[in-house]
Amino acid sequence: MNVPRIGVSLPHFGPYAGPDAVVTVATAAERLGFHAVSTSDRLLIPATPGWDNDAGLPESHVWGSLEILSWAAAHTRRVRITTGILNSIFESPVVLARRLATLDRLSEGRLEVGIGQGGGTRLAPYYIPEEFEAAGVPAGRRGAGFVEHTAALRACWGPDPVEFRGEHYRIPLAKIGPKPYGARIPLYIGAITRRTIERAAVIGDGFITTAVDWDDTREQVRWYREAGGTGTVIVNTIPAGPGDHVTPAAFTETVLNDLHRAAAIGADELHLTLNLVPVDPDDQVGLLESLSAKIGL
Repeated sequence: MNVPRIGVSLPHFGPYAGPDAVVTVATAAERLGFHAVSTSDRLLIPATPGWDNDAGLPESHVWGSLEILSWAAAHTRRVRITTGILNSIFESPVVLARRLATLDRLSEGRLEVGIGQGGGTRLAPYYIPEEFEAAGVPAGRRGAGFVEHTAALRACWGPDPVEFRGEHYRIPLAKIGPKPYGARIPLYIGAITRRTIERAAVIGDGFITTAVDWDDTREQVRWYREAGGTGTVIVNTIPAGPGDHVTPAAFTETVLNDLHRAAAIGADELHLTLNLVPVDPDDQVGLLESLSAKIGL
């Protein structure tokens, strides 16, 4: 059985978020042999009375994903940098394509991009309407508009001159740069419903999900493969609950169990949402050192 590669989330929200914390965790992840460091994305938390935070999102604001990854990349040389995920639909495809390609060039090709069309809830409508309102993007842009947005991103990374004409996005004939460091920047699609997962199998280089329930995650991976998806499958997991007392032994045991589950369903990577573990960055490094020693990274 192949053991999935392991990624580690960076301190990009919550009480420990900040430049020193990012460097502490990123450099430790590289030193200890982990595959990647990652960030997630959220534009805002609604303050509307009666808003249902059914996914249990942290109330704290989230730092900008690409800026955090740029800082991490500047202090490392090997470890991959991953968005898991970035809500790409909130930005113009041309603007976002340039930002991503710039980071890919600065990191010398270490960027892997997970993208989505807005999330934040486990129940329908599976997105936060207030985020779309604040971003100035109609919620109806989801679906076909997201597919078009993804195609426009890739067009910007192709040979000049670039031109794109779609229903929602148009790019006049132009020279656009920078281009990616290598041949392409991998785009992994975040999805949770069968329809969006099957779409990921068609338009993405891989698929990203979060293991809230491993039985559900197994079914999601099956949907992706049955729809013809052959790309990378990344599973985010939370190795401790908020407020839990975390010891190196308990953390290592939890991650080993999750690695076994991820391998059993055919996941390629397991990303540890370390930012939700209620310990400071130095103690997070201690947890990673214990795990690395146990599995022999």
